[in-house]
Amino acid sequence: MTQSPPDLLRGKHYTAPGIVVSYDAPRCIHAAECIRGLPEVFDTAKRPWIQPQNAVRAAQVAEVVRRCPSGALHYAAQAAEPEQPQTPTTITPLPDGPLAIRGDLVIQTPDGEVKELRATLCRCGQSGHKPYCDGTHSRVGWKSEPTAP
Repeated sequence: MTQSPPDLLRGKHYTAPGIVVSYDAPRCIHAAECIRGLPEVFDTAKRPWIQPQNAVRAAQVAEVVRRCPSGALHYAAQAAEPEQPQTPTTITPLPDGPLAIRGDLVIQTPDGEVKELRATLCRCGQSGHKPYCDGTHSRVGWKSEPTAP
């Protein structure tokens, strides 16, 4: 099986022929890219909520996982290329939310250095999972500054 870097497959694992999807729940910002992309695979009304065996091809699952802005989802697959860092690295402030970052990332956390390809970092200062966003900005009513068009 083609592997992502080992430290990217964190959290709970969901296995189907040709692919393993990992989900790191504390990193999820509920952007719902997965649910919109493959609702037959990512369905929060079902248990388990990730069922990669419901996809026609493992490559479809890999493509949707790469849309996850937070890096909560990752994959290792036989039929899909491993995810590559975006070049150049991009930082996108999400309206009234975190910084969405994509690239060849090395993030300093309280538990040490983490290598990543995608992450959403807190910018309200209130996250209980710093440096990552945990959605606290919504609960405390934090708003970002208006940006120029």
